Order: sequence, then structure tokens, then C-alpha cells
Amino acid sequence: MTLELYKLPGCPYCAKVETKLDELGVDYVEHEVPSSHSQRDEVEAVSGQTGVPVIVDEEHGVDGMAESDDIVAYLEETYGG
Repeated sequence: MTLELYKLPGCPYCAKVETKLDELGVDYVEHEVPSSHSQRDEVEAVSGQTGVPVIVDEEHGVDGMAESDDIVAYLEETYGG
């Protein structure tokens, strides 16, 4: 299973997470979300809120982690090996 990233183009917090994923060589699937929060049903279903970035990492039991700093810390801890 590949990690999934919900993101918005041009979002600096999303870019921070993408940079860390690339740095660690983690394969992931991108889901671009609508710019309007009211149309972000998919993200809300996954994480309970409409902000991005959000990651889903089913292999490690993560289903909808938000907050870029938390995600980066998680990625370093899980994939930094």
C-alpha cells in the first residue's frame, strides 16, 4: 500500500510535506483537493476536517493525519530509518 497525500497546489505546508517525502524516498499518491473548503468532502471524510496537507498511511495505521509539522515528524520517525 502506498502512502496518500491530500494537497493543494501552491500550498506551502503541502510543499513542506512533499519535500520530506521526496527526501526520504517514500512513494506516495497525490490527491489534489479543490481550493474551496466546502468542496473538500474527500479530505473531510478521511481526516474529519478540510485543511491540507493530510496523509493516509494504511500500512502504519494512519488514516487522516493533518498538520504539516506533525506529518513531517511522523515521516522522519517512520521512514527516516
